Amino acid sequence: MSHSRGKVEVSARVRLDGPEDLAKEYTPGVAEVAERVADDPSALMRETVKANAVAIVSDGSALLGLGDRGPAAALPVMEGKAALLKRFADVDAWPICPVSRDPDDLVRTVKDLATSFGAINLEDIAAPRCFTVERRLHDELDIPVFHDDQHGTAVVVLAALHNAMKLTDREAAGTSVVISGAGAAGSATARLLREAGYERIVVCDSQGVLHPGRDLVGEKRWLAENTNRDGTVEGSLRDALSGADVFIGVSAGGLLGEDDIAAMADRAIVFALANPDPEIDPDLAGKHAEIVATGRSDHPNQINNVLVFPGVFRGLLDSGAPRVTSRMLLAAARALADVVADDLTPQRIVPTVFDDGVVDAVAGAVMEAAKED
Repeated sequence: MSHSRGKVEVSARVRLDGPEDLAKEYTPGVAEVAERVADDPSALMRETVKANAVAIVSDGSALLGLGDRGPAAALPVMEGKAALLKRFADVDAWPICPVSRDPDDLVRTVKDLATSFGAINLEDIAAPRCFTVERRLHDELDIPVFHDDQHGTAVVVLAALHNAMKLTDREAAGTSVVISGAGAAGSATARLLREAGYERIVVCDSQGVLHPGRDLVGEKRWLAENTNRDGTVEGSLRDALSGADVFIGVSAGGLLGEDDIAAMADRAIVFALANPDPEIDPDLAGKHAEIVATGRSDHPNQINNVLVFPGVFRGLLDSGAPRVTSRMLLAAARALADVVADDLTPQRIVPTVFDDGVVDAVAGAVMEAAKED
């Protein structure tokens, strides 16, 4: 019954208790607001719901751990995102689930709706279509576009890794990182880690290590040319893991065994984030790795996007930023990591969203970064 009639609703912010209220808030009084907006487009953000509204857009083609289940199945998931945005950041969000899978249609739909929203949250759109849609909207809209599967994942992973590196006495430049998964999450994580100073990154897809010698196109081609810089790492995921310092899994469950983690460097860091089943059982990984994190709530160190997107959207809306930038993402990651600075242990490298200060810290970092952009 908790899902009866969905998770979100519209509520009025003004009183409508009689004819005087109706005349003030609707006709004829609303005409004054309409005239001001028509004469001064900046009034739209000051005087309408746009200032606090986010559209959560999904075609349901990469839905959680369910795969391609279509836009109807996406609706309850996007409702959940809307409820989280309201609960943790007081952002008014609404699910938009288009039927078309054509990138041109998706871009056109979002652009047609953008008047009503202050920011766009893309969600659960399959790669490589998600890259095309996000980049075009980023370039063509004057409001920020945040793809949570890309940017949200990358930020929370970087925050957790920042703290794990502290605990294991490592520096970014000399640390070897293996990422399993070359889709939206894996690609964005690799890109953000490069921005943060990580120089030794190898990305693997289901066929093994990405490198320039493989016949790749699009985002995978970019990854092959901008990670694994010297091209010396080839072969399988297991081959890449031998001697590596960090494993970041954003792929599929059950890919690795205990021996694979044992073959990593001493004091290894393992983020097995596939849901619902991690790339390796966290208890097995913990026999050999110093720090283990998953995407699950029933194990320590849950790395979950809910730590990021409420604060990011609060900061984007309050700053009036026209787009999401790398500076914002890096600042958000550092702020999130710092929330647990005084309580950092191998079993607590990130806070929970219920911890005091998480949303405010991320929002504040985004707003400060927006001033510098």
